[in-house]
This record gives sequence, C-alpha cells and structure tokens, in this order.
Amino acid sequence: MMVSTKGRYALRVMIDLANYEPNEYVPLKEITKRQNISAKYLESIISVLVKEGFVVGLRGKGGGYKLTKRPDEYTVGSILKATEGSLAPVACLEAGAGVCTRAAECPTLPMWKNLEQMIDDYFEGITIADLVNGADV
Repeated sequence: MMVSTKGRYALRVMIDLANYEPNEYVPLKEITKRQNISAKYLESIISVLVKEGFVVGLRGKGGGYKLTKRPDEYTVGSILKATEGSLAPVACLEAGAGVCTRAAECPTLPMWKNLEQMIDDYFEGITIADLVNGADV
C-alpha cells in the first residue's frame, strides 16, 4: 500500500480547513498558496471531498470551502479511502478483486488480511482534530 499525493494532499486540505471557524468559507486560492498545491490538482481533490460530503462549497464573493462536520468526526481512514479507493496491502484484497483461485491454499493470505485490518484500525483511530492538535499518533 502506498498513499498517493491525492490522499496526502486531501489530508492537508482537511487539516487546513479545520483551522477555520465552522461557518467560515475558505477560498480555494488561499488553500493552494498555503499548501503549495496547483489549483487544477486541488480542484480534483476538492471534488472528491465534496462528493463524499466531507466539505461543501459556496460560489461567488465570500465563497470557498468549509468542513461539513467537526474535525473530530473525520478519520484519516475515511479520507484516504475516499481518495485512494483502497488501502489493501495486496491486490487480492481490494474491493472488486474477485475470488482468488489460490485463496484456499495461500499460506500468506491470513497475514495480508491481518495487515489490512491493522492499517484500517490505525487510520480509523486518528481524526483530523488529532492532526490539527499535534497529537502523538
């Protein structure tokens, strides 16, 4: 499993937005400057976050983006799953991979399943609020 820039940048955007008042919209232009992310790439990330209901946008003067919930209600796992699609350590465990013909005789499958569960438990146990507050995760 390797987290792409899309997943890493999505976390940075969520942390950035979490530093603002709940009703304050933050212009995309400001986020691009602070996070050093191109506007075009940030737009593609924001569109995923909007689609998942993590952020909401407002057009026009005074517009921008804001979180739809409190920072402690977002887990790192939920954001990475939304942007990465899967956190599975091997292809056979990815959603929609189908049944592996070797699964019944694969001596490593239990190990990969355990690793996948550990990854999921770890990322689901960290919130955006934890990251904003500098928690030792």
